Amino acid sequence: MKPLKEFTIPFVGLKVAKHQFEYKVEQAFFEHFEYEDFNDVNITVSVELEKKTTLLEFHFKISGWVNVNCDLTNEPYNQAIENEFDLVVKFGDAYNDEHIDILILPHGDYEVNIQQYIYELTILAVPVKRIHPGVEDGTLDSDILEKLEELSPGLKESKDKEEDIDPRWNTLKKLLTDK
Repeated sequence: MKPLKEFTIPFVGLKVAKHQFEYKVEQAFFEHFEYEDFNDVNITVSVELEKKTTLLEFHFKISGWVNVNCDLTNEPYNQAIENEFDLVVKFGDAYNDEHIDILILPHGDYEVNIQQYIYELTILAVPVKRIHPGVEDGTLDSDILEKLEELSPGLKESKDKEEDIDPRWNTLKKLLTDK
């Protein structure tokens, strides 16, 4: 995958100090990754780079919303997301990203691309089960929700089933309470 230039940070010319970078991430960013679960995206990424003499320390912070479809009703809604991540960039003989929070770059490199970290931070910030807020508070009016309620087993049926229990089970239940 071709790296996006706007997410490449050239660290060679930076002073040994803290530096701030701000990014606005929208739907086109996820289309670049061919990720199609989001309908729309509005995320702000704040990256703090602390350049030290032998390494780089990144602190990523994302906040905003992604428009996703509800898992129950398939209704689109804006899911608020927030996430943070720390990354240490060291220098070595060869490129190595085997560790989650440590990246090793070859000694000659002069820039680092952070698009993959932003992508993963955003994906991991979205809940696994996506439920529309209207479903949780009961304000969403949806045909799918009405059909689910219609087809769900009611409490009346469970009471009727308790009355139709084979009497032999009742005798066995007495064994549990007898001492």
